[in-house]
Amino acid sequence: MHFGMTVIGLPYSHAGQMSLDEILGGSPYGATTIAGGQGQRQPSDIDLEGARHQGELIARTANKLFG
Repeated sequence: MHFGMTVIGLPYSHAGQMSLDEILGGSPYGATTIAGGQGQRQPSDIDLEGARHQGELIARTANKLFG
């Protein structure tokens, strides 16, 4: 953080991370997935939605700062 970085996490506005129906990645710190020790699990649709949501927030923030 001492390099002046701006952190854009995955806020609770992404409701997908609140589900208890399946194992999910993601936290307020950012989009993630749980792949297993051998990479046997692929990102779920909810994990991918979280990554897209975070990407949109990053793009909007960059546009506000530098656009």
